[in-house]
Amino acid sequence: MNFVSDQKEKLVYITSNVEKLDAIYAPELKSELVLQNRNTQRNIIVDLSATKYIDSSGLSALLVGQRLCRDANGTFVVCGLQETVKKLISISQLDSVFKITPTLSEAIDLVYMEEVEREI
Repeated sequence: MNFVSDQKEKLVYITSNVEKLDAIYAPELKSELVLQNRNTQRNIIVDLSATKYIDSSGLSALLVGQRLCRDANGTFVVCGLQETVKKLISISQLDSVFKITPTLSEAIDLVYMEEVEREI
């Protein structure tokens, strides 16, 4: 499978197993994001540790996830960025749009912290 979803309490994380998140794989990621959101998941993490390249269609898929989580009053986090992916996100100025963490465990912690803040 190209994208594997795992659920934890109050969040789901999607692990990318593709080296290039481009026009071939982006629709599959978008579908997974929409499916998870429809399954009442408002907090989604996308782990891109295995992804070494991303193009505009891949960035568009991530923006879909961001919008879905924002509209559901949730949190969208991207983690595990390779240097080339990080550079493309920065060039496209999406580093100010996405919440980005170095590791999956930090992303999970961030989601839980934001959940606690929303409950207060």
